[in-house]
Amino acid sequence: MSAVPAPLPVVLAGARGHGRSHLVNIGRLARLGRVRLVGVCELRPLDAEELDGFGRPEQSADLDALLASTGARIAVICTPIPTHTALALVAARHGAHVLLEKPPAPSFAEFRRMADGVAKAGVACQIGFQSLGSHAVPAIRRLVEEGAVGELLGVGGAGAWVRDEAYFRRAPWAGHRRLDGVDVVDGALTNPLAHAVATALALADSAREEDVAHIETELLRANAIESDDTSSVRIVTARGTRVTVAATLCAETASEPYVIVHGTRGRITLWYKDDRVLLQRGGHGPVETVYGRTDLLENLVAHVTHGEALSVPPEETGAFMRVVEAIRTAPDPVELPGDCWRTEPGEGASRRVVSGVDGLVAASADTLSLYSELAPPWSLTPKADAR
Repeated sequence: MSAVPAPLPVVLAGARGHGRSHLVNIGRLARLGRVRLVGVCELRPLDAEELDGFGRPEQSADLDALLASTGARIAVICTPIPTHTALALVAARHGAHVLLEKPPAPSFAEFRRMADGVAKAGVACQIGFQSLGSHAVPAIRRLVEEGAVGELLGVGGAGAWVRDEAYFRRAPWAGHRRLDGVDVVDGALTNPLAHAVATALALADSAREEDVAHIETELLRANAIESDDTSSVRIVTARGTRVTVAATLCAETASEPYVIVHGTRGRITLWYKDDRVLLQRGGHGPVETVYGRTDLLENLVAHVTHGEALSVPPEETGAFMRVVEAIRTAPDPVELPGDCWRTEPGEGASRRVVSGVDGLVAASADTLSLYSELAPPWSLTPKADAR
């Protein structure tokens, strides 16, 4: 009878904000005997209420020192985007495997530095695109390979979310393309709706950096920020497949983001937050299926203890990072005219709503079009292309 592996010691860097979800998940896995929280890296230590159920893990604002003192085997990093590469490499130097929140880096050069560094150190790195842990993704790819919807025509993604003005003040780096001369690239397509981009590329079987042939971006903003809040992108893959994603944080009504696989004889829609798939094709009734999902930290633990394949290693996010780089190097977002948006009350502050944008987002996913090709009520400067 084989021995049960001891729980792996884990350090969490960034335990507030979105990091709270990682803390909750670590607690879940701790109760299953898979991990134990030995350290928390935060600028302001967590109090007893925040750490309820975790005992007394060591706390420090210095990840390097924390990893040295705790001997953690895994580092979960959920810190500001510009810190991702440096902290991942700190963990790698200590021999700790890494779960790195998305986007993995603010530039392609930083991504390559991170990916090459962790590979050289011989540690595993999992990128935190939770949607890529969905069992729906390989299931849809099998359907496409089997010809369920005919020949693949393209993949369209749509994300219409509501964010109030306080969202862009949630952190000093929020809503910035750069801060103090350092790349941030906190835009709609690169951060809050980054999953739509990564999932669309995965469904097109074009997730690696070499799978991208050409990128066009259209970046816009209604809010008084530096980065984009309403944008579209079209990627042409090395196979010639068109992949488009339209996103906004200024929707009239919030809706679940989705990705559509278009074929010559039907379509497959994935609502990736719910792992829900709708197959529609000629001569058949619609078929809806809800799939399971593999938790990315649980998968990383299984990789470390049993050699299970990683769900989202860095190389499977290379194409996404090519998109981040195209957005980073594109002209600054176009400010939408004041008559194209209105102000409405939000949950904690007012929010800006771009008139008709919900329909434009949906039309982009349906037709694989950029905003400028859908006759929007605004004019755009010439598109930024990246090869």
